[in-house]
Amino acid sequence: MAERLIQASRQRRAKAMTAAAGLAGQAAVPLLLCALLAPSGAYVLDDSEGLGREFDGIGAVSGGGATSRLLVNYPEPYRSEILDYLFKPNFGASLHILKVEIGGDGQTTDGTEPSHMHYALDENYFRGYEWWLMKEAKKRNPNITLIGLPWSFPGWLGKGFNWPYVNLQLTAYYIVTWIVGCKHYHDLDIDYIGIWNERAFDVNYIKVLRRMLNHQGLQHVKIIASDNLWEPISASMLLDPELLKVIDVIGAHYPGTLTVKDARLTKKKLWSSEDFSTVNSDMGAGCWGRILNQNYVNGYMTSTIAWNLVASYYQQLPYGRCGLMTAQEPWSGHYVVEAPVWVSAHTTQFTQPGWYYLKTVGHLERGGSYVALTDGLGNLTVIVETMSHKHSRCIRPLLPYFNVSHQFATFDLKGSFSQIPELQVWYTKLGKPSERFLFKQLDSLWLLDSGGSFTLELQEDELFTLTTLTSGRKGSFPPPPKPQRFPSVYEDNFNIDYPFFSEAPNFADQTGVFEYYVNMEDPGDHRFTLRQVLNQRPITWAADAFNTISVIGDYTWSNLTIKCDVYIETPEKGGVFIAGRVNKGGILIRSARGIFFWIFANGTYRVTGDLAGWIIYSLGHADVTAKKWYTLTLTLNGRFSSGKLNGKTLWKNISVNFPENGWAAIGTHSFEFAQFDNFRVEASH
Repeated sequence: MAERLIQASRQRRAKAMTAAAGLAGQAAVPLLLCALLAPSGAYVLDDSEGLGREFDGIGAVSGGGATSRLLVNYPEPYRSEILDYLFKPNFGASLHILKVEIGGDGQTTDGTEPSHMHYALDENYFRGYEWWLMKEAKKRNPNITLIGLPWSFPGWLGKGFNWPYVNLQLTAYYIVTWIVGCKHYHDLDIDYIGIWNERAFDVNYIKVLRRMLNHQGLQHVKIIASDNLWEPISASMLLDPELLKVIDVIGAHYPGTLTVKDARLTKKKLWSSEDFSTVNSDMGAGCWGRILNQNYVNGYMTSTIAWNLVASYYQQLPYGRCGLMTAQEPWSGHYVVEAPVWVSAHTTQFTQPGWYYLKTVGHLERGGSYVALTDGLGNLTVIVETMSHKHSRCIRPLLPYFNVSHQFATFDLKGSFSQIPELQVWYTKLGKPSERFLFKQLDSLWLLDSGGSFTLELQEDELFTLTTLTSGRKGSFPPPPKPQRFPSVYEDNFNIDYPFFSEAPNFADQTGVFEYYVNMEDPGDHRFTLRQVLNQRPITWAADAFNTISVIGDYTWSNLTIKCDVYIETPEKGGVFIAGRVNKGGILIRSARGIFFWIFANGTYRVTGDLAGWIIYSLGHADVTAKKWYTLTLTLNGRFSSGKLNGKTLWKNISVNFPENGWAAIGTHSFEFAQFDNFRVEASH
């Protein structure tokens, strides 16, 4: 049945795309009848009067934050397969651009990413996973464009203020060290650098940053500003000639395919430097297909960058599955190549940065849009989309209503394209499973007898690419393993002498940074531990908690026992906790509920129903001090909870009615050093 449907689709498409001129015999009759019955429009693709703007590429963001957290823990070959689907040319999404977060120790949507400089005299260019990801992208596509952008900053830069512009030279130095470290330690050349994601810019800081880049021999690194709205950065540039000179690209977020007059007057490159953020269903794929075309048609934006690259974080965190593909189960190896990957391919596999848009682009008469690009060497790629309003709404901004209906579109190739003999055809149809096709190659379109003219029959929610390039490919691997729940029994003793990554597998830091640590003071059982390493609050991007916390496990866990060795490093004021049924994370972490079992260096314990400590179930004396290891055990069973200290019951049968399920977690009372070891959880749903 499926094969018959494919054959029928191919036959129907072959008829619909038959050349509209020079036809003879009966083959022309059905097309003529359809053309009489359905509305049609004519569109010219011509380079005779020059070309449009230079195309800068399609890309995606890793970070903002911790969106690739679980990817690094995938076993091979699945991790490499995921990376191939994202970055390998002529295989999958084949991205032109990778934009990464410059980790700043703060919560930046779905977690924290570690800074290369936690403290003023600290430099480490192997923390986190963005270096690794950039190298993997470069390995697959040496020409990929790399962009760095900070969301949060380590607290020492603020000198007591939650503001990165207290000392402009110091913040610029911090950013430049990251760029230099990329090159020195990883042989990575950063192409573009941003200012502060979706937050205020400082005109003088941007100028200082440009001067410092130049002083370090980094003239090739270009500046994007301001990764927020089109204004006030555009007006500021028009009023300040020096600012106008030092900014290379105006990057706006979620522009709704529109720009503003001031941005265009700068005559700078205009990018949608963050867009999409939509669940990667067919709705998300429709959103992505529409804006990839219309960001240029409506707004002259020559690059569109998706947040995010791959949904590799716990799905119940904010914006679950808002990546081009999904890879959130390293414990099973399961991943899903979602529809936005193949929507990306319609553009990325048949264009390259440095190509040019034609001036002849626009909207279709009955809804939808078309763009055309050329390399100036005779190649042409045309992308046509008819995404409906109902099936292409992005998460933001609000999409004004429009209508798309059945239509015929006739395209006339003029200028240097008039003699093109053949176009390859790739097709996507979103919607009902029985009608759905993703990046399917159809029969090529011959133009020799048509005078360079062809007609497409277009329905709602379709995507066509017509191109002279023959290198397109729908890459594939054998199916990955089937999905599985997080293991119901999980333990980690953190005994790794030379860890490849700084963070322990599957722990997702939500405030603070938890890293592998070698405890030189304890050559015994606790030589290798997991340590919370921040001793001051970062310059925040979101509403970080006042306590540090890292979550792990299955969000559906209800009945469970968590056991962990803990070590308070701060005398008198220090404190640590283990927790279960933690129900919130990401930008909502401050309001997380759960059952939290705390001990403090002042010799007390506490049981609370929230991370902030407002809901107190129990408190009392505990034989606890700093600089000593203790074993905490938290048991949750139905509506009751109990806790043990060093194997002895400290409290029991405390009634807890909410929440009913959530992650396990570890953390500290404040931004303080503390260590954790021999973590174990045993759960039932």
